[in-house]
Amino acid sequence: MKTKLKPVAYILAAAFALAAAGIAAYAPATQAADEKKQDAPKAALTVTTTKPSAASLPIKLAANGNVAAWQEASVSSESNGLRLTEVRVNVGDVVKAGDVLAVFSSETVNADLAQAQAAVHEAEANAADAAANAARARTLQNSGALSAQQISQYNTAEQTANARIASAKAALASQQLRLKYTKVVAPDSGVISARSATVGAVSNAGTELFRMIRQGRLEWRAEVVAADLRNLKPGVSAIVKAANGSEVTGKVRMIAPTVDPQTRSALVYVDLPQNAGTKDAPFKAGMFASGQFELGASSAMTVPQQAIVVRDGFSFVFRLNADKHVSQIKVQPGRRLGDRIEVLGGLNADTQVVVRGAGFLNDGDLVSVVTDTLAAK
Repeated sequence: MKTKLKPVAYILAAAFALAAAGIAAYAPATQAADEKKQDAPKAALTVTTTKPSAASLPIKLAANGNVAAWQEASVSSESNGLRLTEVRVNVGDVVKAGDVLAVFSSETVNADLAQAQAAVHEAEANAADAAANAARARTLQNSGALSAQQISQYNTAEQTANARIASAKAALASQQLRLKYTKVVAPDSGVISARSATVGAVSNAGTELFRMIRQGRLEWRAEVVAADLRNLKPGVSAIVKAANGSEVTGKVRMIAPTVDPQTRSALVYVDLPQNAGTKDAPFKAGMFASGQFELGASSAMTVPQQAIVVRDGFSFVFRLNADKHVSQIKVQPGRRLGDRIEVLGGLNADTQVVVRGAGFLNDGDLVSVVTDTLAAK
């Protein structure tokens, strides 16, 4: 006896049969697609790229050297055998021309000066008497009361008395000069850089008491190799950096006419600003300083600093190829301007180079490229 199925049962049986057939047909296709995806190469890194850009970069020449006084003045004693009674300045003081720096004892000089003045008065009195006698003798010349020899003696006595006046006045001037020398004055404006004067000391003429930097002017004596001297000339600006990081702008005053045969370098004298040698200024004579000469500007091709990868002592960039693979290219870096570096060779202006992520790549890696905006997110 055959069992009769209801119409609903027929429909459900057909649906299950179709579903089973569909699953059986879909499973091989899905497996093939998954295997294909597994076989496809994966990107090593997501990166950003850019092209080299043109920029105007300053041309600078770096150098090192010492800071020195533009000119030094030695202030010495012009008095001999006098005791120093007062010292009015110390190291670092700023003085003007004519300021009194030290004072010597003047008692002995004043006594000698008074004696010289008395000698002048005495010589003038003797000269007046000799002049009167000579005048009387000349009036009697034709009378015969006096002989020619006597008249000549009176005239000679008058001339001798006048000469003694001149001698006494010269001695007086010498004593006045000695009195002037009891005060040591500054020969020029500037800054006192050394002091050897001591109160109570008896100095001989010519003994140095002070040393000063004339006009407070300092200069930077930069050492430049002979090959770079052709780029420098008087008037070129230079930025000089002190040990504490302070910077000033100076100008080349002159270039030494000779080159040191040992170092093959020459001194370039750079005038520093007038206030560089003041007491609180960052530059001091004798200190070491570095600097750069500004030689103008030139056009250059630059890339971001992130694009330069240093490996084994050489610099490289990664070029993005059409197949999304990168190629490692050796380049020569040049000047730096902010976060960009000049590339002297090895790249074309239309070459796409990797920026972000360049330090993690190797030659031939496959990369995924995104824009900066997406990468930032």
